[in-house]
Amino acid sequence: RDDHFRMCETLSEKGMLLPGSFTMHHDVETLMAGTSGSRLLSFAPFDAEEGAGSVHSPRGRTTRPFPVPGLSLAPYAGHLALLFEDILKWTERGMRTVVLASSAERAKRLHGELAEAGADVTGRTDAIWADVDAGAGVVSLFDTASTRHGQDPFGGRSVLVAIGALQNGFQYPELKLSVVCESDIESGRARKGKMRKGMQGQKISAFTDLKPGDFVVHQTHGIGCYVGLEQLVVEGVRRDYLKIGYKDNGALFIPTTSMDLVQKFIGSEGREPRLNKLGGGEWVKTKARVRESLKELAASLIKIQAERQARQGYVFSPDTSWQRQFEDMFPFEETPDQLKCVVEIKRDMESATVMDRLLCGDVGYGKTEVALRAVFKAVMDGKQVAFLVPTTVLAAQHYDNFFKRFSGFPVRVEMLSRFRTDAEHRQVLRDLRSGRADVLVGTHMILSETVQFKDLGLLIIDEEQRFGVEHKEAIKLRYPNVDLLTLSATPIPRTLNMSLSGIREISTIEDPPLERYPVQTYVLEYRDEIIRDAIAREMARAGQVFYLFNRVRGIQSRVHAIQALAPEARVGFAHGQMGERDLERVINAFQEKELDVLVCTTIIESGIDMPNVNTILVEDSDRLGLAQLYQLRGRVGRSNRLAYAYLTYRQDKVLNEVAEKRLKAIREFTEFGSGFKIAMRDLQIRGAGNLLGAEQHGHLETVGYDMYLRLLDEAVAELQGHDPVHSVNDVTVEFPASAYLDSTYIPVEDQRIDMYKTIAVIRTEGDLSDVRDELLDRYGEIPAETIRLLDIAFIRNLAVSCGLATVKDRGELVAMAFAEGFTLPLEGIGELMRLWKGRLLFSAGRHPCLSLRVRDEGPDVRLANIKILLQGLQKLKS
Repeated sequence: RDDHFRMCETLSEKGMLLPGSFTMHHDVETLMAGTSGSRLLSFAPFDAEEGAGSVHSPRGRTTRPFPVPGLSLAPYAGHLALLFEDILKWTERGMRTVVLASSAERAKRLHGELAEAGADVTGRTDAIWADVDAGAGVVSLFDTASTRHGQDPFGGRSVLVAIGALQNGFQYPELKLSVVCESDIESGRARKGKMRKGMQGQKISAFTDLKPGDFVVHQTHGIGCYVGLEQLVVEGVRRDYLKIGYKDNGALFIPTTSMDLVQKFIGSEGREPRLNKLGGGEWVKTKARVRESLKELAASLIKIQAERQARQGYVFSPDTSWQRQFEDMFPFEETPDQLKCVVEIKRDMESATVMDRLLCGDVGYGKTEVALRAVFKAVMDGKQVAFLVPTTVLAAQHYDNFFKRFSGFPVRVEMLSRFRTDAEHRQVLRDLRSGRADVLVGTHMILSETVQFKDLGLLIIDEEQRFGVEHKEAIKLRYPNVDLLTLSATPIPRTLNMSLSGIREISTIEDPPLERYPVQTYVLEYRDEIIRDAIAREMARAGQVFYLFNRVRGIQSRVHAIQALAPEARVGFAHGQMGERDLERVINAFQEKELDVLVCTTIIESGIDMPNVNTILVEDSDRLGLAQLYQLRGRVGRSNRLAYAYLTYRQDKVLNEVAEKRLKAIREFTEFGSGFKIAMRDLQIRGAGNLLGAEQHGHLETVGYDMYLRLLDEAVAELQGHDPVHSVNDVTVEFPASAYLDSTYIPVEDQRIDMYKTIAVIRTEGDLSDVRDELLDRYGEIPAETIRLLDIAFIRNLAVSCGLATVKDRGELVAMAFAEGFTLPLEGIGELMRLWKGRLLFSAGRHPCLSLRVRDEGPDVRLANIKILLQGLQKLKS
């Protein structure tokens, strides 16, 4: 009831409700008492009229072709018995029913359940139904299928289960057709539940991949060359080792359980680093020289960080029930990383410190939805939000998306862009000053002095790499105490450096989207037949094509040439120098599928989301930057269809070295999660530059990117008076039992290295279980040696959280020494010793140590007991 009155007050303030009309016609108790014996309570707006133009949804709700404010209650909430009852009623009235499922497996299951209940049901999973993505498409297919195929699509039955996706079901009385979609059956959400194994893809495990021949940096021994994986037997124990080559034929073997000690060397491409000599003092001197030079830089970083933390921002309230309701209306399954990022952003907003957070996620990973939840939270506290985007087209798309997502809530969204008239601009500015407008989506116009907010609380910058340094500095100067959230798919090197160095907070979305495929990428010489065939193949599956021609001059000639190559295609063009109305008309026509091919400039580069466009052809791709190519490729493949990117260059053209590297990189990085790798490769090609002064560039080149940042972090911690961070690199685990990934179990070396990386970051029982499941799914029954490897990795990370420096099996005892300076929970250790009944000993000398008696136990039992002990110690610390 409190939420009801709060909503009414907000609507009244915005002029959307008459003052004084805050009375509920019935209180909740009276309503619920009147529904005794009923299974469904349906609410509808008072002005819902059944007549021409209305479309009726299942269970009696009425919806319209355009969004109507109000709640849409799910009709079945998973109860198929209710659906079956309705199907019987509709059949008695002469109606037939289409039930849309999200996948072939789900369709098969629904078909079986309905058939078992007694429904007169058939199934159809061919291409005609597989591509349904709008209600009009269902109606059109239903209306014309008999003519097209010469037969009734229902096969004479009353219920058809098919594959398709709709936001909500509906009824079409004129055709005697009912359409029920999965969101109607499953409580209003398109796919809520646990993400299925095998469809998640692989999370981003590192910024760079390691291959034989790559230069690497060992934190103790310096720069060497990675040779490959070798399996050795040392004192009867078989394990895999990374072999690193050093100067004067020196070789170092690193156990794969300690591979975190090694990082790929990242400097400028084309410049090979000098190899260090094993046992020599050169690397120690180099690190000392770089560490000394970093002290001044660290002092500058601390000053910047302190100034940011000293600024007092607005403390947002905890989530309301509206917030939870808004988030529940998201029609897809959030990935775990999306949820994690939402928590991190909300935590910043609810703190007194001004937020300055970078949200990184690959193309299509759902950054906008995360940002939308921050927007809604700000508006619920009476604050205004500015959403800054680089292009007019993207502003229009975000505006439409925001309008739909906020439908049903008292949130008013406005837009400033070239697509609005001067009169509309003036009205928007008045509404911003008065507070009647809550969210402003716009291009650089937002930065104008004429744009004044009544109470701005959150500023979001989308595609931040598209804005120059002067724009970002102007924003921070104008809104110094406003929470700032920036979104980026391919962070530019400077941003990446600053984020990882602690100047800014960073949230990352690494989980790939569900049921999506990597874009198939081809780099090749331009030929007319390639263009013709690519367009024909896409049109054959009712899809659309982007043709990137990045020159305004000559674009119409290019349209005529493509029209000649594909006479059956409807071809249009768009570029940034077009008039506002012409550009808006073309984009809308393409979105409405009135055009098959859109010839365009890089105006489509930023954030455009058109799921039906799944082929992109890029002319003169060698003239574009690496991050730009990656963004352009990201405009396709945003649905569950396989997408294609053709990056062409002129015939017989000799590519320069940089262009060749860019095209090679974009072809190499096709899998999901390549955005970070692209940023790192861009850093190598362009040079790392520097954070706060050119004098640091040489030092970064000397020790490599990762070691430079590690030394910088140490310098910052030292100046702040903190103890050095205890990390997994500081822990040694020695266990005399074979633990490795056998080449007969995982034959491909690259896959073994990737799996070693995954195993190295096992931190919880959940992680351990997930890795076991992945190994079983991909490679079959897990060998005993591999199970031990998983346990040792878990123990190593447990040791970090417990403050241990070493865990060593010495035959009859397992000795666990604490790291220097670690505060011991002595009372808890005493309790542990009592629980282990004399098997656990504690030495409190200069180097405190726990010892566990394991005299008659086999290796697997020993590992299990060590895990149990460390988990108990971990609880004491927490």
